[in-house]
Amino acid sequence: MGSFKNSVFILVLHLLEGALSDSLIQLNNNGYEGIVIAVDPNVPEDETLIQQIKVSFFHQNILESNKIADVLVAEPNPTGNDEPYTEHMGRCGEKGNKIYLTPGFLAGKMLLQYGSQGRVFVHEWAHLRWGVFNEYNNDQKFYLSNKRKKPVICPSTITGKNVLQKCQGGSCVTQSCKSDRVTGLYEKGCEFIPNEVQTEKASIMYSQSIPSVVEFCTEKNHNKEAPNEQNKKCNLRSTWEVIQGSEDFKKTTPMTTQPPKPTFSLLQIGQRVVCLVLDKSGSMTVGDRLKRLNQAGKLFLLQTVEQGSWVGMVTFDSAAYVRSELVQINSATERDTLTRSLPTAASGGTSICSGILSAFTVIRKKYPTDGSEIVLLTDGEDRTISSCFNEVKQSGVIIHTVALGPSAAQELEELSKMTGGLQTYASDQVQNNGLMDAFGALSSGNGAVSQHSIQLESRGLTLQNSQWLNGTVIVDSTVGKDTLFLITWTTDIPQILLWDPSGKKQDGFLVDTYIKMAYLQIPGIAKVGIWKYSLQARSQTLTLTVTSRASSGTLPPVTVTSKMNKDTGKFPSPMVVYAKIHQGSLPILRAKVTALIESVDGKTVTLELLDNGAGADATKDDGVYSRYFTAYDTNGRYSVKVWALGGVNTATQKGIPQQIGAMYIPGWIENGQVKWNPPRPEINKDDLQGKQVCFSRTSSGGSFVASDVPTAPIPDLFPPCKITDLKAKIQGDSLINLTWTAPGDDYDHGRAHKYIIGISTNILDLRDKFNDSLQVNTTDLIPKEANSEEVFVFKPEHITFTNGTDLFIAVQAVDKANLKSEISNIAQVSLFIPPETPPETPSPSLPCPDININSTIPGIHILKIMWKWLGELQLSVALG
Repeated sequence: MGSFKNSVFILVLHLLEGALSDSLIQLNNNGYEGIVIAVDPNVPEDETLIQQIKVSFFHQNILESNKIADVLVAEPNPTGNDEPYTEHMGRCGEKGNKIYLTPGFLAGKMLLQYGSQGRVFVHEWAHLRWGVFNEYNNDQKFYLSNKRKKPVICPSTITGKNVLQKCQGGSCVTQSCKSDRVTGLYEKGCEFIPNEVQTEKASIMYSQSIPSVVEFCTEKNHNKEAPNEQNKKCNLRSTWEVIQGSEDFKKTTPMTTQPPKPTFSLLQIGQRVVCLVLDKSGSMTVGDRLKRLNQAGKLFLLQTVEQGSWVGMVTFDSAAYVRSELVQINSATERDTLTRSLPTAASGGTSICSGILSAFTVIRKKYPTDGSEIVLLTDGEDRTISSCFNEVKQSGVIIHTVALGPSAAQELEELSKMTGGLQTYASDQVQNNGLMDAFGALSSGNGAVSQHSIQLESRGLTLQNSQWLNGTVIVDSTVGKDTLFLITWTTDIPQILLWDPSGKKQDGFLVDTYIKMAYLQIPGIAKVGIWKYSLQARSQTLTLTVTSRASSGTLPPVTVTSKMNKDTGKFPSPMVVYAKIHQGSLPILRAKVTALIESVDGKTVTLELLDNGAGADATKDDGVYSRYFTAYDTNGRYSVKVWALGGVNTATQKGIPQQIGAMYIPGWIENGQVKWNPPRPEINKDDLQGKQVCFSRTSSGGSFVASDVPTAPIPDLFPPCKITDLKAKIQGDSLINLTWTAPGDDYDHGRAHKYIIGISTNILDLRDKFNDSLQVNTTDLIPKEANSEEVFVFKPEHITFTNGTDLFIAVQAVDKANLKSEISNIAQVSLFIPPETPPETPSPSLPCPDININSTIPGIHILKIMWKWLGELQLSVALG
């Protein structure tokens, strides 16, 4: 693949087993360790594929069949779409989530369009690890600058031709591109085709497939005018400038020797092995915590954990006790047996390490700890928790932590961070159903998604004076197997009414009066439609949890996965909530998505998450819904839960989803001739709506820990968020029309106080000296509520704006505390006045011969008329 300049580090692919949440990648001696490359269960087993993966990644590789991974090899969806891409939810410089590749891509089917697999991997790695973006633009391939039409490339010294391919009846011709008389740009369909032979060494983020390209664009050669995502999202900075600011770059040292060969491990995931490690210390008697533990543990054992899994159980106070050795779950019998092992009494101190080390012993009697899981729940403080950290690191086990109540050990989350497990928090506010959500989120990261438990609903309410808790749950066609309705209460058993979509009342709830819960398992596949429930009780708290599984192994279920951008929040830095809603690989659009964030004090904040490409949301209509969180009220743990509802306007995206990935080269110029590649499948942006889907889902987004939050009243230190979708166009002869999504008073909440609009004919002056730029009169521009569309039309004044002028525009929002947002993305307009069309000159009248069309004229066998504009019209008639 060649050596990559500018510290494109040699990737050491050494797997740390079983990552189930955040990546375990570590930079060590200029090499990467802990990269997880997973093969989706739907991909048929193929030894050739394994070898292709090894060859693709520098001839060495690590592979693990783990659903949550840094690189996922999956079947193309839609069929035939073998485009590589990276899932990236965040802002410039923030790490991405995962690289997606297909077996067809790894087999070399796309070499002409993308170049070698190794080169593509470096492009995608830059998205994943360093948070840089593409330097091409499939939506706008040319722009105007100084009256010239230029291709969107980086750097601008890459050579090639602007051509158009026209095909008709199976025959294609290549033509030079014509100018559009209205826009001044090239006609639709025009492509910039690069020369195969180049001298330019950059840029990997424009086109990694050009043979000479081995570098990223730097500050010196970066094309700052090009309207691409890198410029838009990274404030005109080059990719290399962003990479230099990354944590990885700061940790590197000059290499003086050849890097070692990569190492790899090939692991085949078998059955799931998990041991519950449950706190039964004296503090678990507070607020019915032990009963709540039993309720959540029963949900996990009856529903969440998959068939075929091996499950053990350890309890602990100041010492550890084995409640159950590993038992394989093959039927309801094993599930019921394990539920009877849940602790029923609480006393003593708290020794978390005793519980963990005892779980190691239980697991090792049958399996290695590598890749096995521990679910650790505790509510108590333990100053000795760090004493077993080294053993935990060496074990390879994955530890999911559940912090219950406000006093759980402060170092608890370190166990989930170092092992790649989930970290969750549940308060003592029973109505928020946090403990059920935490245990309901613990589906396996391995195996087919059709086997995973999917949470459809999670609700709770404290009732007064015989109130009712009424609601509905949608069972859509993608789920319905093993559907479970589970109700809990705090005092007395409530009246429980449940009706299926046909109106038939459902009876047969199994009641456990000791732990105060009742549940009903729907046999077979639950009916598709709206299920209605009504729960009535006197002065107590009720909760409802509904779970299900995929209705079919071939129809992907609608899934919701939620997370925070970080696991720690330091005031006044905002957090971001993400919820990814997909059916298979297809994004779900126009869903109603709500996040509930609960602090350690039990206070809750509700946020509507949006997929609008503004504020915290990186990309519009990609099925990832986002929102800033700024409503800190105290230090400590916060839990996150997301509700998603699909209604009549909700649908899967039709066509190829919008993706961040390597450039599809339309063709090459070889020896002066254009060699076209097959056309890239296009997204019909006017027809994004696919199949309508109605659904309800609930997802735990884990937890995060806040620090440096001042005591009340909380000062206003949050500015409006950066405007990221500013667009500009010429309206009429000299007016400029601006559109953008309104930010808020505090990031994307509330309403900003005013806008400052700056303009300049120099793009860098506008970026670096915005306060000195010419400001537009915005007296009549009153900001709208956050996430509304803003439209503003103005006429440039005090600046020369004539034909060919390039004008750059940026917007800054200001709140009532005079806090200012970052400068928006910079929009560009170029005034293009079409040349006047010459007036048509009337044709002179010519005598026409009196010809009877029904007769023949002897001697005339050719009539040739030639028109020439030479100041006069000539007629030539050739007679035989």
